[in-house]
Amino acid sequence: MFDLTLTEEQQGFVETARRFARERIIPVAPKYDESAEFPMDVFREAFDVGLMNVEIPEAYGGLGLSTLEGCMIAEELAYGCAAIATSIMCNHLGALPLLIAGSEAQKQKYLTALTEDLRFISYACSEPEAGSDVAGMRTRLTRDGNGWRLTGQKRWITNAGHAAFFTGFATIDPAARHKGITAFVIPADRDGVSVGKKENKLGQRASETCDVIFEDVPLTDDDLLGEPGGGFAIAMETFDKSRPMIAAQCAGLIRRAADESKAYALERKTFGKPIAQHQAVQFMIAEMVMAYEATRLLYMKAAWEVDQGIRRSSTSSIAKAMGADLAMKCTTDAVQVFGGYGYTKEYPVEKLMRDAKLMQIYEGTSQIQRMVVAKNFLLRS
Repeated sequence: MFDLTLTEEQQGFVETARRFARERIIPVAPKYDESAEFPMDVFREAFDVGLMNVEIPEAYGGLGLSTLEGCMIAEELAYGCAAIATSIMCNHLGALPLLIAGSEAQKQKYLTALTEDLRFISYACSEPEAGSDVAGMRTRLTRDGNGWRLTGQKRWITNAGHAAFFTGFATIDPAARHKGITAFVIPADRDGVSVGKKENKLGQRASETCDVIFEDVPLTDDDLLGEPGGGFAIAMETFDKSRPMIAAQCAGLIRRAADESKAYALERKTFGKPIAQHQAVQFMIAEMVMAYEATRLLYMKAAWEVDQGIRRSSTSSIAKAMGADLAMKCTTDAVQVFGGYGYTKEYPVEKLMRDAKLMQIYEGTSQIQRMVVAKNFLLRS
């Protein structure tokens, strides 16, 4: 049965992440947002205290935490800064294809490397003309004797400039659409792999996003994940398992927006009384509280289903879409609560709003999530 009761150990993980967010992330988040610098010192500390790679099994040096536990950690980190949380949690996204389809030798090689020292693994799926339309990707894998050659360009790749490894997808036959997609894993220093320009983004600026270019990169069969042509199923299962974590980050953003709005509303006075006593402000804050509770329940249910081995794509999509849309609304309302001050960088709510927008876009837009939900509902007997 789905149970929200946390064990003492789970509560410990949450408290560790909450303390790290308050003491180590929040004080430096504005600086890194302004400079768009990759905060390697913060990531090093997160790695050292055990907040990275938390779902990698103990056999490969990880903590072996459940998806639900990983999501609860993600919520706390996103409360501090969604950009920093994204880069930390994207190591899990990059590792998921290995966890889903990697051979034992591949897992030993790559997953163990991630837990031995601070290293990033990037997930390379989106392309300049194939973001939402995964089956339309043009990056090619072609046979070359006993091996393969990889050529193409990936876009919007998180942590790409600092990645030690890439898990990614290419097609062996564009005409076959999803049936031609094949998954792979390679070191970032493989001949022919390069990283393009760093994007100058609206929000989540401390999380690096770059193109990755593959120019006649040599691969062997040992670099493939699963069977040739089986990559689409791996990509879809990866998203089913990663989207609850995006919803968890949305919950963190919403909770931060509510807390900042509460503190300001109790202090700021108009017409001789704190604005918290004005019903119009109360309603906006009440909506934030309601949104947080709803998003938290949704991501926890979606994560629980992943942990139970229940494959319902719609659950993860509902959590991701609802969480992202509510995070955008609540952070926008937080700016409204602050009024003119909310529009300045003197207060954190404008950053929350900018950071929230990406939640509606990456790992499948809110519109794509609705397509998944509709398809699952309409075809369900």
